[in-house]
Amino acid sequence: MQRWRGLEDIPEDWGRSVVTIGSYDGVHRGHQLIIGRTVARARELGVPAVVVTFDPHPSEVVRPGSHPPLLSPHHRRAELMAELGVDAMLILPFTTEFSQLTPGDFVVKVLVDKLRARLVVEGPNFRFGHRAAGDVAFLRELGATYDYEVEVIDLCERGTAGGGEPFSSTLARRLVAAGDVEGAMEVLGRPHRVEGLVVRGAQRGRELGYPTANVETVPHTAVPVDGVYAGWLTAAGERMPAAISVGTNPQFDGTERTVEAYAIDRVGLDLYGLHVEVDFLAYLRGQEKFDSIEALLERMAIDVKRARDLVAEHTAGASGAVGGAED
Repeated sequence: MQRWRGLEDIPEDWGRSVVTIGSYDGVHRGHQLIIGRTVARARELGVPAVVVTFDPHPSEVVRPGSHPPLLSPHHRRAELMAELGVDAMLILPFTTEFSQLTPGDFVVKVLVDKLRARLVVEGPNFRFGHRAAGDVAFLRELGATYDYEVEVIDLCERGTAGGGEPFSSTLARRLVAAGDVEGAMEVLGRPHRVEGLVVRGAQRGRELGYPTANVETVPHTAVPVDGVYAGWLTAAGERMPAAISVGTNPQFDGTERTVEAYAIDRVGLDLYGLHVEVDFLAYLRGQEKFDSIEALLERMAIDVKRARDLVAEHTAGASGAVGGAED
């Protein structure tokens, strides 16, 4: 998949394409529906499928200080989009100047002059241009002038636990923030992931017999609520069952919030300086301060067993088996 940053990176000889536009943070199941349709129509028409997204998140420019927690950095979104068959990803630097583009100017500068859109695929609530003044009706209206069509994909709704709420990045962020990582997995179609470099911490886990990878997360990362989780730690391409702790470590009067992952049943791992990924499968319990180190160790043993069992059950189930939005 080609990756372009800015309009100037698009090849001069770029032909027609099928395009979809959005922040696409998380590439959740609603996004997957829209992007999948974009790819399918591109294949039918014999042209490339292009996803247009933005950096930073538009809200940070329009309302400074309001940058939402990120479900996935751009390189992860690119990986997920490539898996869906996208041919090119265009990241537009979202500046104050760019935010002033009228909907009409956006269409001409991006869709017509550069991407030569033949078809644009969006959800029904898509908005664009200065003050989000453009909508799908306006996009379709300009299509008649600039020789492209517009296809609108209906919103995909959450079923078992969501009461029919449409899939969205906002919903996924809310679930992650509440520690409902299983609900977030339903929306995302995969476990929520946090990633970053392994840095040296207080090394108390090593002293207690549970050495953990202390993950320095990417800025603005959506980190689940404080507590203990079951999941996976991936390092150097190896995915390992893990017990994960998020919080300030109140047992030792900690103040800095950290994400630490213990690779279950692994001995002698040296992960310092590596970029690792932590996937959250299930919430086990909240953060606690115990009466003694012995009590803490007893509970940690229980946590590790539960995490080991849950990961094993999920892996066995997965080997046996497993809508649209704009934000």
